[in-house]
Amino acid sequence: MRILEIIPTLDRAGAEKQLCLLAAGLPAGEFDVHVCALTRGGPLRADLDKAGIPTTVIGKRWKLDPRAFWQLKRFVKQWRPDLIHTWLFAANAYGRAAGILCGVECLVAGERCVDPWKSRRDLAIDRWLARRTRRIVANSSGVVDFYARHGLPREKFTVIPNAVLPPEPGPTSRDCLLEELGLPPDARLIGLVGRLWPQKRVDDAIWAADLLKRVHAGAHLLILGDGPLRDRLRRFRDRLQIADRVHFLGQREDAGRILPHFDVVWSTSAYEGQSNAIMEAMSQAIPVVATDIAGTRDLVVDGQTGLLVSAARADRERRRATFAKHTLKLLEDAPLARRLGEAGRRRMETEFTVERMVARHAELYRELLS
Repeated sequence: MRILEIIPTLDRAGAEKQLCLLAAGLPAGEFDVHVCALTRGGPLRADLDKAGIPTTVIGKRWKLDPRAFWQLKRFVKQWRPDLIHTWLFAANAYGRAAGILCGVECLVAGERCVDPWKSRRDLAIDRWLARRTRRIVANSSGVVDFYARHGLPREKFTVIPNAVLPPEPGPTSRDCLLEELGLPPDARLIGLVGRLWPQKRVDDAIWAADLLKRVHAGAHLLILGDGPLRDRLRRFRDRLQIADRVHFLGQREDAGRILPHFDVVWSTSAYEGQSNAIMEAMSQAIPVVATDIAGTRDLVVDGQTGLLVSAARADRERRRATFAKHTLKLLEDAPLARRLGEAGRRRMETEFTVERMVARHAELYRELLS
């Protein structure tokens, strides 16, 4: 079965990681997989090369790029896939339209997040293409609910949760990491991993860190990621005069080396599909404090595998205070932190494995192509 997976980039981000795990995990004797990056490649291309998965980069340069569309259409016509699986909005639009024009009957779309940023035109494109789409794969029930409310047919959705790889032993000791970052030996580390843009509400995390500083002498917030709000968030941190407690580490290719040393991981997002950062923290038995939103709720069971905080816009000040309060409790109650962390790790090991995710996709592909 010739499967063409199309995604905007191969950056080290959530949907991209899931696609690479899937492409490398599908049985090679049954599926001939090719990955197409619509806009550009990225660091995950090396993972695909290592797995022997061929990759094509189209090079889309603008939001509306006719040249890129016709180039994609020409590639689809030449490669003649049995099934096209597209991921994220740009690839969903360009990839399905190219598939329709090339006569590919099996089209699968991937909706990976609750997307309130989409305009009425974007949602109209989604609804129109859904008519010619056999199935839409979502990673959580919250994503299905969002798109069903906006007119996409609920019966076409299949929920296949994200997967996380088992953690590998970290090559860096905690003492070495603290020395590398210039932090004191008794520092307690709170981690936030994600793109610096409005969805992530990183300003809430900085404000919560300021509150936490007043009640815990050793707490430090490490922010891993980059994005358009980087400079604005740095200025906000400096206005609060907590540059000694909030550290921007930028986009890190070695995040896996740092993650095991976090004492707590935060997710302050206003919306998500299903956070890879939370899953990776849980797989490392790190307790998580996160906003109570669809997708995250499927991962973090409040009081059992982590702690949840109201995400309502009206509760902004209370939300920030609750992040600080929950984190202080975890930093001061080691048995509680250990119990939540271990429960989270067991949940990842049983319900969110790569084998399970790949098997569900393989089953879907077989069903559609039978």
